Amino acid sequence: MTVEITSHEELRELLGTPNARVVAKDRRALHERDRQWLAASPFCLVATAGTDGTCDVSPKGDPPGFALPLDDTTIAVPERPGNRRADGYRNILDNPHVGLIFLVPGRTDTLRINGRARLVRDAPFFDDMVVKGHRPILAIVVEIEQIFYHCAKAFLRSELWRPETWQPDALPSRARLIKEVEAPAESLADLERHYGPAYAKKIYS
Repeated sequence: MTVEITSHEELRELLGTPNARVVAKDRRALHERDRQWLAASPFCLVATAGTDGTCDVSPKGDPPGFALPLDDTTIAVPERPGNRRADGYRNILDNPHVGLIFLVPGRTDTLRINGRARLVRDAPFFDDMVVKGHRPILAIVVEIEQIFYHCAKAFLRSELWRPETWQPDALPSRARLIKEVEAPAESLADLERHYGPAYAKKIYS
């Protein structure tokens, strides 16, 4: 029998009460250590939701320091060429609330930022976001409402950063997944060529 949780009280009774330090760790402004973390981070996840509740989580990656602090309460995340679906961007236009998690390879803790986002198509700081000659065509500007460091337990349990646990060949190649799941008109050979070594050379074009 499935037993569903239907109230905040029931949830709190099941999980227990967080300690005072965990409750008090939320901040609204960047600390110098946060700036150092952003400078070291090459990857983040951006979570958004539309007004109808439709959710999206989009990965963003670039050389370390790609997320740019604009002041003590504002950061900017550049857009790079992608699949043009713009699911998260469309959500931001309808509902500005976003959540971001910044990772540093090898670190089991993460930096979390929640706030209100807007889309900017040009600004002077875009010149500081040029990578391999690519100047972003837009950026997410996030006004920080909550920032804190998240504990390491999920990464320790998953052993995410332990190379000896990695099994990339346990799954089909990217090209084979697309061919089998999406059934495009392209042949598997064409897809393998597209997602082969040349793919990495085109990520900024």
